[in-house]
Amino acid sequence: MMMNNTLAQLRDLKLAGMVAAIEEQFSSTASTTLSFEERLALMVDREVHHRGDKRRAALLKHAGLKYPQACIEDVDGRGGRGFERSALMSLALSRWVEDGSAILVTGPAGSGKSWLACALAQHACRRGHSALYLRAPRLAEDLRVLHGNGGFSRWLAAVARTSVLVLDDWGMASLDGPTRSDLMEIIDDRAGTRPTIVTSQLPIEHWHAWIGDATIADAILDRLLSRSHRLALKGKSMRSGKLANGVGDAGDLLAETTPTVGVAP
Repeated sequence: MMMNNTLAQLRDLKLAGMVAAIEEQFSSTASTTLSFEERLALMVDREVHHRGDKRRAALLKHAGLKYPQACIEDVDGRGGRGFERSALMSLALSRWVEDGSAILVTGPAGSGKSWLACALAQHACRRGHSALYLRAPRLAEDLRVLHGNGGFSRWLAAVARTSVLVLDDWGMASLDGPTRSDLMEIIDDRAGTRPTIVTSQLPIEHWHAWIGDATIADAILDRLLSRSHRLALKGKSMRSGKLANGVGDAGDLLAETTPTVGVAP
């Protein structure tokens, strides 16, 4: 009876990890050989890991990734494809989030750009960083709504605090003047402090023309390119064939790519 009351109190205190550890200890005869200090240490450790798991789940949910299941460990690095998996893993395991360098992913449609961007963002969430996924073609309408309801400044501040921002499908829709200016604000707030992952079918040399306004284009590209990792994916679209027939998964998108990973000079 006393233990039931204690467990109920722990649940009221939202110490679910500790509750689980106590219940496991009661069901295990081996735990009776442990000292009080050892059993307490195990219960506290379980609670810490439980909270970490909950935080990571919350970060992933908030990120809104297009491919939340994308995992950097699932990158296909089979031989004969020219895929430098070691270079990509070196990047993923580095302090790229803390360093604030942009990651620019280019390549043809279906080559795995979005999947790779989501895998990097997912890995950042697993390491305790916040992330946010945005599709660039929808950005203009979303920004008009935010300006209309007076929420733009608060949203902009929230994006600036987000550890990793993914701007997917950059260059697919034309930019109007207000969106171009807002995009400049988004990039400027993050430059050199928090990484932005940009995916685009457009080669980087065409980004200036797409942005349109020469002054703003210079400013945006200076902030993105001055400190960046560039990944150029190649290969046929993986949306045809087995993916179109409902076979395989998003992780297969990288199977035919040939990325090159490098730091911009």
